[in-house]
Amino acid sequence: MIYIGLTGWGDHHSLYADLTNKKDKLTAYASHFPIVELDATYYAIQRHTTIEKWCNETPERFKFIVKAHQYMTGHSDYRDHYDSIKDVFAAFRDMLRPMEQAGKLSFVLLQFPPWFDCTSRNIKYVKYAKEQLAPYKTAVEFRHQSWFTEQFKEDTLAFLHANKAIHTICDEPQAGIGSIPFVNRVTDETAFIRLHGRNVHGWTQKDRSSEEWRNVRYLYDYNGAELEWLKRQVDILRHKTRDIHIIFNNNSGGHAAGNAQQFMALMGIRYEGLSPKQLRLF
Repeated sequence: MIYIGLTGWGDHHSLYADLTNKKDKLTAYASHFPIVELDATYYAIQRHTTIEKWCNETPERFKFIVKAHQYMTGHSDYRDHYDSIKDVFAAFRDMLRPMEQAGKLSFVLLQFPPWFDCTSRNIKYVKYAKEQLAPYKTAVEFRHQSWFTEQFKEDTLAFLHANKAIHTICDEPQAGIGSIPFVNRVTDETAFIRLHGRNVHGWTQKDRSSEEWRNVRYLYDYNGAELEWLKRQVDILRHKTRDIHIIFNNNSGGHAAGNAQQFMALMGIRYEGLSPKQLRLF
């Protein structure tokens, strides 16, 4: 089964042209796509009531890919709020319980920062993080090129397979050491593709403010030839996996939803069991 969705549901304005109540965005989103990448969990451990609300606002078959908290991936320091990193993982696991009980958790995404390179210390930490997230299924995304050099690529994939982690296949700008190539290989029966766009000039922060960077980093509109290329990559994976999850993250300019819908049409995919679409009266 191929599942296509977007990162978050708040900023995809093309989906909500007829929406009268902004509080209904998730329900409206779930009338278009069967999965979403939940990035609110990167910024904060969510309350059970919030997780339950999101589960209740989506149809029975809808699934969440949950992004790990920034403390868990080394993007920021946990010590101002927690006594140990183990406590962070415990709180995150507890947060997931209502989603798991509702049958709506696909897996957790551990996206490591661009400075997280291929070293023995970091290899041990990936293994530790995977163990701490058990029994939940986990995907790992690297963003430092060293993991996929000719020297280490096969070892990286073998390591993920041995630890029952999903290799996150990324399409992103090739902008030096802080970006990784598209490696169309799987390490689990579930395949996961994240599409960040190909805006080379916006990929690194340089002298931009954080807000300016957010506005350009994922600014990209995949053209027809690029989506045809993606289809060929997915067709290769179909023979090697049970499920393929595809997330469009190129939304700095609002292109993700349109590209995802174009790709669904290209693949001939029509989902059943989505939320009913709102009917226009006029």
